[in-house]
Amino acid sequence: MEKLTIIGCGTMGHSIALCAAWRGIYVKMFGTDHADRERAECGIIRKLETLSQNGLLKMGESEQVKNRIVATTSIDEAVGESSFIIETIPEKLDLKKELFRHLDNICAVDVILASNTSGLSPSAIASVTAVPERVVVTHFWNPAHLIPLVEVVRGEKTSDGTVKRALALLEVMKKKPIEVRKEMPGFVANRLQFALFREAQFLLEEGVASKEDIDAAVIYSIGRRLSVTGPFVSADMGGLDVFASISDYLFASLCKAESSLPTLKNLVEDNKLGSKSGNGYYVWDASFSEAMNNRREMELIRFYKETGF
Repeated sequence: MEKLTIIGCGTMGHSIALCAAWRGIYVKMFGTDHADRERAECGIIRKLETLSQNGLLKMGESEQVKNRIVATTSIDEAVGESSFIIETIPEKLDLKKELFRHLDNICAVDVILASNTSGLSPSAIASVTAVPERVVVTHFWNPAHLIPLVEVVRGEKTSDGTVKRALALLEVMKKKPIEVRKEMPGFVANRLQFALFREAQFLLEEGVASKEDIDAAVIYSIGRRLSVTGPFVSADMGGLDVFASISDYLFASLCKAESSLPTLKNLVEDNKLGSKSGNGYYVWDASFSEAMNNRREMELIRFYKETGF
């Protein structure tokens, strides 16, 4: 079993650590300071309570999981005995390059260096290392302990052995990894997600429907179906002749914007950033925020109970 270290203990970092510990893996988690580490430990405790309350952990198991995670503010201590490192620091290429340069210098050549980036180039991150063959992306989705998907993305020089070890670790963690064979901005899932988001923005700008009805159109139709079939199985089930005909006449009228549309730009300029600021497309007061977070978490737990993922 890999000896795992998570660099960063924010939203994604502590959730990935929890996911690994839940599956019996001992984890070291690096935080920048005591407050950072304390926030992560509180987040882990809250998530463990929710898992226990919903019957996903047995009596006493919560404490066992928590004890498999050791948090530290010393990066040397965090990576000292590690064989597999996943970084979850902010999405800034220069920061990631600086970290990977340092890790490359202090870690043995057989230690895997993985990034949780959601879209930055693994080749660019690996370019500052002496052993780019051991650099790979393992892109978890939020919340990492409940969303099964992890995208394993090759850089130009990532070795087959590195990918194999990443896939093996993720399977032990009971994730659903996919291999992204060709490096591309946004990888796979974010390209699909933002294709939908671009069209949603366009429909709102054109006054075709309200934001509430556009959301409902996804939630109560394709959102339910795609969770079972995916786009290609859906096309097969609907008939490829039908999907080809629709593609032929519809693609020409789909949104082709190359940047975010005016409403989104205006919201960001007004510092209306969504749930993090209390206002966005919707008003995120305490009751709405709690309701939406609980609803999402309970739905993900329901899926987990039904599928094991």
